[in-house]
Amino acid sequence: MSHVSQTSFPFSGTEVIACLSGALVLPTLGALVVADLHLEKGSRAAGRGRLLPPYDSRATLAALSDAVARHAPRCVVCLGDSFDDRAGGSRLSDADAAQLRALMAGREWVWIAGNHDPLPPAVGGDWVDELAIGPFALRHIAASGPAAGEISGHYHPKAAVVVAGRRLSMRCFVSDGRRLILPAFGAYAGGLDVFSPAFAAVMTGDFTAWLLGRAQIHACPARRLHGWPASGPPTTASPAARS
Repeated sequence: MSHVSQTSFPFSGTEVIACLSGALVLPTLGALVVADLHLEKGSRAAGRGRLLPPYDSRATLAALSDAVARHAPRCVVCLGDSFDDRAGGSRLSDADAAQLRALMAGREWVWIAGNHDPLPPAVGGDWVDELAIGPFALRHIAASGPAAGEISGHYHPKAAVVVAGRRLSMRCFVSDGRRLILPAFGAYAGGLDVFSPAFAAVMTGDFTAWLLGRAQIHACPARRLHGWPASGPPTTASPAARS
């Protein structure tokens, strides 16, 4: 298992960089890609009677600001479910909306439609269902069937390892060489284990996970993750199983 704060690896014939924040950098394209921000999840939960601290958007935007400042991308692509529901953009506080607009200023900003946010937000930027950029196909949910160079989100992948008898579960990037699925970037987004049956239709069993630890990224082949070989790679799933 390697131990680094960010790591590069080849995907679809070019080097990409997985960052500890959960962002993906496409250096040759000057692009920063994030998935599943789920902005305003806290306010949506409050509207349903669940009391969560109303600071998720602030925390998520702060992390996104740090990633943008660190990598200075020409383009930012958000892979869907950027808002927790279609009205999420209208619930942003004035301060959060201003911070988001400041991040968008002077660069291309692309929102990809998600299942939580199927309509364009009112904060500007380009709105698309999918995006072809360089050798990559970017979308919210991995397409069924063969794919190459696909980058997506939706599943909120996490994986676990056992260290000194303790099971440690972390958000992760996961790729089988054909597809690359990003971890959820949002502060309240949660996660789904990579050995869940939901991954079976979109990911072969021979994959690598890049686990996001507290201060380091840990690259780990599937066979060294908790759940292998007892469960083995799942065999049945639906590409839309993650909500």
